Amino acid sequence: AAPAYTEMNLCNIHFHKNAEHKGGEFAKYAGNGDGHGFQSGYVYSGKLSSSEKRATKAAVCPSKHGALNSGDTIEVHYVHSTAQVMPGPTLGACLSESIMNPQLRVETQVYVLVNDKNALDFAKLTKHGAKNSYQQAFNIPNNTGSAIQYAGSTTGPGYNEKGSPLQVSWSVRPEVAKVNIATVAKWCEGNTFNEDHAHGVRNLVTNPKLLSAK
Repeated sequence: AAPAYTEMNLCNIHFHKNAEHKGGEFAKYAGNGDGHGFQSGYVYSGKLSSSEKRATKAAVCPSKHGALNSGDTIEVHYVHSTAQVMPGPTLGACLSESIMNPQLRVETQVYVLVNDKNALDFAKLTKHGAKNSYQQAFNIPNNTGSAIQYAGSTTGPGYNEKGSPLQVSWSVRPEVAKVNIATVAKWCEGNTFNEDHAHGVRNLVTNPKLLSAK
């Protein structure tokens, strides 16, 4: 397994609409979706108040696959690398000329978007900088349950039918945190990672050929 994320460099933060992982408070299936990784995945199985689900005035993080709405679930990936890299756009930021196959660790937190200014601030949740000579995200939640650790690969709908070549140590927190949707909207308007929309989800991998140890 890769080292603890506190001994690696944060290289990328992005999020998927609906959870790619199933478990904890996000075990409710969203459906098979459109075949491109959208409208599929898993969603928060808890209850939200009608005010938390109140619609936003403007579209949040719009893309050709639609925008985000109050009540939606997102899975945030805080990607870390053993390469000497700085945080930046895409997984390319996690690789360096000197190490093309670094160890990668993804700290995962599932959030539900609520229309509540007292909920968590996404700018704070993604705040990053240098700490103990590593690039770090300072405020990854530590109160959302004991993270499930497992070895896998990179995700996204591009890897539905083939395994990804990049090996990843995953760390998935089982509880969902509520984040203020307005702060996610603001983040999509400008951040270090050039992220402006939610990514699709990879299908839950059940094909034995992709799961074999070889």
